[in-house]
Amino acid sequence: QVQLVESGGGLVQAGGSLRLSCAASGRTFSTYSMAWFRQAPGKERELVAAINWRGVHTLYADSVKGRFTISRDNAKNTVYLQMNSLKPEDTAVYSCALDSRPFGDTIMTPASWGQGTQVTVSS
Repeated sequence: QVQLVESGGGLVQAGGSLRLSCAASGRTFSTYSMAWFRQAPGKERELVAAINWRGVHTLYADSVKGRFTISRDNAKNTVYLQMNSLKPEDTAVYSCALDSRPFGDTIMTPASWGQGTQVTVSS
């Protein structure tokens, strides 16, 4: 059983930056693709960014391309989401997810989720 714990959320003004972290334990983290999702009130959960197990391939939602960067440190069992030029529409609960199968790519099927961290961007 894998445990995912997010941190780094908070309140920031539009144009500001935040860095989210997701620490994993309980499984061989380095062999699994990871992703960040977000869900705003009244909206469906959406994929924000994904990274394959090697950290070579990444995938981004069009709405965050050029502003967000996903990365991972397999030695620390941690995946990050650097968020720059934040907009009020980025306000959501951000959750990390681990792929259901090892050695996959950025198109992944989440099998485990963190509890989420709130990101609020004020205008």
